[in-house]
Amino acid sequence: MALAPRAEAAAGRIATAVAGAMALFGGTILIAIACVTVASVTGRAVPGLAPVTGDFELVEAGTAVAVFFFLPWCQLKRGHVSVDILAARLGRRVQAVLGFLGDAAVAIAAWVIMWRLWLGFGEKFPYGSQGLRDALGMGYKPFFAETTYELQLPVWIPFGLAVIGAGGFALVALYTVWRSLNWALAGAEGTP
Repeated sequence: MALAPRAEAAAGRIATAVAGAMALFGGTILIAIACVTVASVTGRAVPGLAPVTGDFELVEAGTAVAVFFFLPWCQLKRGHVSVDILAARLGRRVQAVLGFLGDAAVAIAAWVIMWRLWLGFGEKFPYGSQGLRDALGMGYKPFFAETTYELQLPVWIPFGLAVIGAGGFALVALYTVWRSLNWALAGAEGTP
């Protein structure tokens, strides 16, 4: 017995494609961060060169964005940390139910994270009419656009990218709840 197995399989293909693309984008960001770090360290070490201005700002923002873009893939493949000392000794059906409960807890956390990031983004994003901002639940416009210290990059840009990553995480988490519910109904966990 399963709830809409064909629809779940189709949603799984979409979730896998979206999560994979987001993970690749996050990996690209990490490679760029590594290149900036190497260039900056090289610039400090080699006479006649200079470090990359604002390298720590770029690394800080890029790392935050990359983490949020990796979360959907991690959730899809059940890569989050779990302690299963007791669960490994229980039956397959009980393990499947515990997996469902774990996925449900992660989905709730993912939606709370996305919601709070959205509110934080609204506090940093200085554009849009007040009517539109109210409709989107963004609150009032900030009095000034907050920027980083050295590069003067708007803070709302990494916030917005993090919201996209958190949104992908929340949607994939909903799919994994559906998938694990079907596994629990079948009496055994499948392969993520």
